[in-house]
Amino acid sequence: MIDAKFNPRSIGGDKPDRPEKASTVEVTPPPNVVEPDPELTAEEAEQARKRYLLTRFWISARGYWGLGGDSFAWPCSLGLLTLIVVNVGFQYGINLWNRAIFDALEQHNGRTVYLLSVVFLPLVLGTIILVTAQVALRMMIQRRWRSWLTTAVIARWLANGRYYQLNLIGGDHKNPEARISEDLRIATEAPVDFIAGVISAFLSASTFIVVLWTIGGAMHLAIAGSTVTIPGFLVITAVLYAAITSSSMAVIGRNFVHVSEVKNQAEAEFRYTLTHVRENGESIALLGGEEEERSDLDKTFTNVLRQWALLARQHMRTTLVSQGSSLFAPVVPVLLCAPKFLEGSMTLGQVMQAASAFAIVQSAFGWLVDNYPRLADWNACARRIASLMTSLDGLERAEQSNDLGRIKRGETEGDVMLSLSDLSVSLDDGTAVVKETQVEIEPSERVLVAGESGSGKSTLVRAIAGLWPWGDGSVNFHADMQLFMLPQRPYIPAGTLRRAVAYPGAADSWTLDKIKAALDKVGLDYLIDKIEEDAPWDQTLSGGEKQRLAFARLLLHNPDIIVLDEATSALDEKSQDKMMEMVIHELPKVTIISVAHRAELEAFHSRKITLERREGGAKLVSDVDLVQRKRKRNLLLRLVENPRVPPKASTTSIGMRPSKRKN
Repeated sequence: MIDAKFNPRSIGGDKPDRPEKASTVEVTPPPNVVEPDPELTAEEAEQARKRYLLTRFWISARGYWGLGGDSFAWPCSLGLLTLIVVNVGFQYGINLWNRAIFDALEQHNGRTVYLLSVVFLPLVLGTIILVTAQVALRMMIQRRWRSWLTTAVIARWLANGRYYQLNLIGGDHKNPEARISEDLRIATEAPVDFIAGVISAFLSASTFIVVLWTIGGAMHLAIAGSTVTIPGFLVITAVLYAAITSSSMAVIGRNFVHVSEVKNQAEAEFRYTLTHVRENGESIALLGGEEEERSDLDKTFTNVLRQWALLARQHMRTTLVSQGSSLFAPVVPVLLCAPKFLEGSMTLGQVMQAASAFAIVQSAFGWLVDNYPRLADWNACARRIASLMTSLDGLERAEQSNDLGRIKRGETEGDVMLSLSDLSVSLDDGTAVVKETQVEIEPSERVLVAGESGSGKSTLVRAIAGLWPWGDGSVNFHADMQLFMLPQRPYIPAGTLRRAVAYPGAADSWTLDKIKAALDKVGLDYLIDKIEEDAPWDQTLSGGEKQRLAFARLLLHNPDIIVLDEATSALDEKSQDKMMEMVIHELPKVTIISVAHRAELEAFHSRKITLERREGGAKLVSDVDLVQRKRKRNLLLRLVENPRVPPKASTTSIGMRPSKRKN
């Protein structure tokens, strides 16, 4: 959780919220969940799930060419198709040139040879220009498609706190950052290459099959005293040759998709483990856990190497087929045409033209042989990004459905700043965490939420903030109020210290003097000289300094309601008292909701509500007003200084009276 000012989905703010990028991207609504047939075996159900994930990917991905997609999508696609067609035409021109040059050489016709040498230059230049333009346009489509789909997925991921809610629900969505960055890149790059390759292969095969049929003609074989005629023998040979190599590839590489998918998952888990060590480096170092982390990393990396070994075996098998195919392909047509050339019915130019056409047809038919590994890799990546999409679909459906129950968000009546009306908070599977809470908080009240660990305090705070959507009842705020949260572990963004203090606002939203004043008030005046320094502040600052910095943010944003979730846990008692006194002094009208375990914090609150863990969900068991008292250590100091003065009872106890509010 990060400390941030929440957007108008729950409350309003003085400053207009920045528009989400998703507003410029229209994505097809997610498909309904298709439950697998209960009669399917486990393997059949898994295959059905994989097919569904590929379908799910295309439902969103094809939107790039839809009404809400990129305006350049169709012009770029049609332009790429045009370049492919023209390039095949140039290939045919070079094929004809091949025949003409070898015929001229066979006839010792020097004039024709020199003339064809001149013609060859524009053919080569034209082909080079076409291929270069084709690559540029293809990569432009890939780049823009990736940008469009990434923007859409990130917008859905960040909307309504879903990036946080994914941590609370089950599903195949581990490492969403790797899926969005790496898997989505491959999932959008590969299809463009595949489609361009298939179109090019189809046009090339169609064109040069006609060439083979025309040049090769029929082959006449004398068998047992009779003559057998094989029409279009070069075409038949090319098709049979491609069928053998493609079938061999399909059999040998039948497990390629699964192996590639498992390898990608292993890589993602290894990256996650490394990231986890980096993010928790201080705790690991203090505890001396390097050996244990090394053991875990070795175990994860060993799994990566194991999966790479399996993938290497698949590559070796497919390379055996593709390499053998590429070596035989140029020789086969020459051997087939040799009898006709020797008997004089075919010229040398026709033999070389047939060899060139055969190689092009074989390359077109063998497209699968050359691209099967990439196709398998794309399959795995598309399913991984689709798994994330599916989890986001589930959250989106939960937001729109009443089956699990949704916490309503509205506005309070009168001067009430915040009200919880019959609020129940539950997990995404319907299990109750907090049950039927009824609370009203007046302006400028300072409310302490207490209870033993596991009683649902933090869950209640998440529901108030809008990060936890499941449950019943409603959370209501006063109109046009700003809410600001200070979690136990404040988020420190990358960049300058000034940006970290201003977050989630822009660094230039406040003057340098105001930011310096905020740092001074929270006891970070020694960092003022480094305010414009770009450093890894998340790793540089201690836990207590991060919490002080979060309070500096609070002063800058000046909200109406603040929620402190163990926001002073890293501070000593004296620093904690100063921080709370500073907030009350600087923001006297602010409404405070605190979650904390320290009893000393009661002195800074006017009210205390207590949650108690019970079977079927935690319940609010008491709601009392607190009579402010001086802290015990001040009493002890007075006793030491003047032991003859007895303490007053009113300064050493907490007065409690039944509240008129509903329990």
